[in-house]
Amino acid sequence: MTSDAAQLAETTALLDTVAAATARLLPAVAALTDADLVEPSLLPGWTRGHVLAHLSRNADSLVNLLLWARTGIETPQYASQFLREADIEAGAPRPLREQLEDLTASAERWLALARVMPADRWATLVRNRQGGEIPATRIPWMRLLEVEIHHVDLDIGYTPAEWSPEFTARLLAQSLTEVKPVDNAGFTVTATDTGYSGTVGTPTAEISGTAASLAAWLIGRSPGTDLTGDLPDLAAWK
Repeated sequence: MTSDAAQLAETTALLDTVAAATARLLPAVAALTDADLVEPSLLPGWTRGHVLAHLSRNADSLVNLLLWARTGIETPQYASQFLREADIEAGAPRPLREQLEDLTASAERWLALARVMPADRWATLVRNRQGGEIPATRIPWMRLLEVEIHHVDLDIGYTPAEWSPEFTARLLAQSLTEVKPVDNAGFTVTATDTGYSGTVGTPTAEISGTAASLAAWLIGRSPGTDLTGDLPDLAAWK
């Protein structure tokens, strides 16, 4: 199999993974009540309604990137940071029925467009909302990150321990390249369940725990109380 064919097969498989993650999320959301949506999520300052509104608008933002890749016409992920935040605030107070319909429809729009992307357009370069240039093959992973991590953020019983080993391994490796200790102290992490080891900067501390626990700590979804070692303070992920 050529490298291009292998990349296409990997992207197609990742679309199936996103679909499966979404299929776990939607019934969990459907089991909530209107009262549940105004309760705090695990994200500071955001209710569960904020998280759901963000997930819906994120799907639409990634439709924009898919259209950019497909047509070659630059279509920013979000029109502006202000409008991104305004859409989330406007969508957060909606009742469960509206939130669920929006979440379902936006996820279906994104996946339907991704599944019919011409094979030769996946290599097209687009820019994420931070301005970074990425190939369109990165877009399915971006959506999977949103679905899996924000499912945890809803604080409805889904935890990092339930992430798949494949997702956890990729997230852990990625987060090590992106994390920034506040005091620039380097460290090494070792996953006790998989044997994975990685380093940030010049290590002065050794931290260990399960791969999921390490990843959750690195991206700010856990205080790291289930880890061993001297944990440095970390800047907010992304």
